Amino acid sequence: MVFDDCKGNNKLNFEVSNPDFKVEHDGSLVALKNVSEAGRALFVHARSEHAEDMAEILIVGADEKHDALKEIFKIEGNLGIPRQKRAILATPILIPENQRPPFPRSVGKVIRSEGTEGAKFRLSGKGVDQDPKGIFRINEISGDVSVTRPLDREAIANYELEVEVTDLSGKIIDGPVRLDISVIDQNDNRPMFKEGPYVGHVMEGSPTGTTVMRMTAFDADDPSTDNALLRYNILKQTPTKPSPNMFYIDPEKGDIVTVVSPVLLDRETMETPKYELVIEAKDMGGHDVGLTGTATATILIDDKNDHPPEFTKKEFQATVKEGVTGVIVNLTVGDRDDPATGAWRAVYTIINGNPGQSFEIHTNPQTNEGMLSVVKPLDYEISAFHTLLIKVENEDPLIPDIAYGPSSTATVQITVEDVNEGPVFHPNPMTVTKQENIPIGSIVLTVNATDPDTLQHQTIRYSVYKDPASWLEINPTNGTVATTAVLDRESPHVQDNKYTALFLAIDSGNPPATGTGTLHITLEDVNDNVPSLYPTLAKVCDDAKDLRVVVLGASDKDLHPNTDPFKFELSKQSGPEKLWRINKLNNTHAQVVLLQNLKKANYNIPISVTDSGKPPLTNNTELKLQVCSCKKSRMDCSASDALHISMTLILLSLFSLFCL
Repeated sequence: MVFDDCKGNNKLNFEVSNPDFKVEHDGSLVALKNVSEAGRALFVHARSEHAEDMAEILIVGADEKHDALKEIFKIEGNLGIPRQKRAILATPILIPENQRPPFPRSVGKVIRSEGTEGAKFRLSGKGVDQDPKGIFRINEISGDVSVTRPLDREAIANYELEVEVTDLSGKIIDGPVRLDISVIDQNDNRPMFKEGPYVGHVMEGSPTGTTVMRMTAFDADDPSTDNALLRYNILKQTPTKPSPNMFYIDPEKGDIVTVVSPVLLDRETMETPKYELVIEAKDMGGHDVGLTGTATATILIDDKNDHPPEFTKKEFQATVKEGVTGVIVNLTVGDRDDPATGAWRAVYTIINGNPGQSFEIHTNPQTNEGMLSVVKPLDYEISAFHTLLIKVENEDPLIPDIAYGPSSTATVQITVEDVNEGPVFHPNPMTVTKQENIPIGSIVLTVNATDPDTLQHQTIRYSVYKDPASWLEINPTNGTVATTAVLDRESPHVQDNKYTALFLAIDSGNPPATGTGTLHITLEDVNDNVPSLYPTLAKVCDDAKDLRVVVLGASDKDLHPNTDPFKFELSKQSGPEKLWRINKLNNTHAQVVLLQNLKKANYNIPISVTDSGKPPLTNNTELKLQVCSCKKSRMDCSASDALHISMTLILLSLFSLFCL
């Protein structure tokens, strides 16, 4: 294959569109594989500093072989294989991308086999009269096709144009015929890593050859040529310890794998568990003439639980006052695994010395320490010392060949300090039942309080703390509670028949300690309240037709059976005639009825109401009755009473029916 740039062909470079072929420096075309596809075309691009050209080569059968491949290269123009036999011959045109000026540049020729005087060629399609317009033009007389500017295969790889032949008037006399223009790729795009950032993880101690991640670059050049045939390489590893070659990248696939032994892949012995690799992708199959692109791959060595937690010492000491709860000591451990993982986080368990569940232990998530707490107050008098055995484990299980050792357990010696505790009442609260109105000085009960500090032999004195009605007193020495006033169940200080008082028991310690006891006295009812009557005032017109004056009701503060049913009676009436009577309506109500109309005046009706208690109590009271004049729907009681009342006439008699 002969190419001459008239300058000595310095730095001559051949590019073949099919990677199964290559061109030697002497111009010989060599097949790298067995050629089995007869009729297949390939293209050879020759380029130097001063000139470039393209040749199309058609692979034919054995009987059509040429004696020398050099004869099929044509310096000017392209050797096309006619693909159609008609009046217009439009051979496909191949144009290298990124051609240098000058432009326009002739790239091919359209031929019409039948000459017609005055005929003109006309070219149309994308790249001519359609966007992008003006890239190609045709000489209307000669049929020469030219390109007006450099082409970019990555923008448009193929153009499908149409050629027509017209007469002078513009009438089409032949065509249209399709003209294909293909842009031949040049290696003008570097490989690019587009999917970053690239972060891979590998477990420490992984076997040699473990795949970490895959790096993939993209090349915009023609994927069927070496221009986009990529090869990968590791340019740099940081850090370089424990080996400068910790990883290997598959040059074709881009897979990064480990190449060191599992022993060296130890996270705890490394300077850092993070490695950064500078990865290079080179096209042209990795040859020196290829273009390159780089990216950084970050590889993190993940931790596995290959180190058990260990207590920093075998025994811990703690002191706590009796009766106090809360954290009493922090247990410290060491673990060489990654603090951000379950392989480092500690889980503590009390395995001995906690039968009463007085202690609990939790992990501090920031420090990994074990926070030992008292959750049930300790009693010095029961036990002044406690010994706990505690073990520590990780959240994640250890790897099979690692086990928890003696350093994963520790003891805690706890000393309980004695404090002066307040006396305790037994029982608390205290409950008694008494009748109300028991005599003053009656004994209610004797309280009992004991001092938990049995080793200190202290004395106890009693006092009243809260006595809302001031009904009680307590003997300071023996705790006897007696009444100082009459107990009244109906008092506002009694709720739900129950009176509550508080007492103090004070020991002789220094300083003294105090305990509080609660006393509930349930008061039984006695018939000590007379019933009350309502209302005590009634009004009626002197000419009223309805002489039912008023409905009376009775109530009693006592409880059943010391209340209703009530007995209503009228006291003996003076004079020869009876003026009123009382009728019982039910257990709690009665009705007063006049026996005749009365003159305008004020009358006092004596009434007695008696409850059902044993013995019963009676309340004697008077109902004030005002007899008023009623004219034009107005009631005038001024003459019958000192009060001046004027109101709309209403019937004051209540006609509600009650069950007897």
